[in-house]
Amino acid sequence: MIRLRSLGDCVLTTPALSLLKAHRSDVKISVIVEPRFAAVFEGNPDVDEVRSTARRADLALNFHGGTRSMWMTLPARLRAGFGHHSLSFLYTHRIPRAQEILGIERRVHTAEHLASAVFWMGVPTVEIPRARLFADSSTEPRTVIHPFASREDKTWPAERFVEVAKRVPNPVILAGPNDDVTPFAEFEVWKNESLARVKSLMSGAALFVGNDSGPAHIAAAFGVPVVVIFGSSDPVTWAPWRTESQVLTSTNAIAEISTEQVLTAVDALKKVRA
Repeated sequence: MIRLRSLGDCVLTTPALSLLKAHRSDVKISVIVEPRFAAVFEGNPDVDEVRSTARRADLALNFHGGTRSMWMTLPARLRAGFGHHSLSFLYTHRIPRAQEILGIERRVHTAEHLASAVFWMGVPTVEIPRARLFADSSTEPRTVIHPFASREDKTWPAERFVEVAKRVPNPVILAGPNDDVTPFAEFEVWKNESLARVKSLMSGAALFVGNDSGPAHIAAAFGVPVVVIFGSSDPVTWAPWRTESQVLTSTNAIAEISTEQVLTAVDALKKVRA
């Protein structure tokens, strides 16, 4: 199985792997993934091997669809991937649209899109489970705040995250290596931590608040209540999967979402959990 790039995509691949392994426990599942995302699959009993390079296999299932990943299927005897990509002629088996497989005509969530591939391969069509991540013993319950994203139009203003952090219990700011954490100097900041340690933090978190990004999907995988603020990305495709959540959107810019809206969403989740 090939799954290159994007933390959230890697996380949302795990329901499909779970379905496949449950149906065919005899199949050895190897995941080809970039080293920086390998920890997503570590400790997962549905995965027999995690590696970064392709080699000969009976079947290569491409969950990614980019040019590089399509060429990586070539050593396999059988090669399957979604047929709408331009290089799908490289496959021996082209997977139809998720809507055709699932018998629906609506936009689908990424977890549904990926799971549809294994349904097409013969796995019985059942309810798609939550993503599966595994971590070492968790830290104390925290409110994890991730105020960063890959693009400006997906990033809620930092000063509003500061206001939220002041009004939630036990906050910790999660940041990547290139993120500017200057506005959050008064809080505990976890910057450029290993993915394994981030999973541990999330596994015991009490609440997650952040932009639409990979950490939101990690939180959802552990069943953490999630408040996600959406900018340009599609909440139908990328909403938190199978966890209690509040999704905030704006018809225009992400900055139109107010601090009070986010705090109201936080309070709503607190009432659900009470």
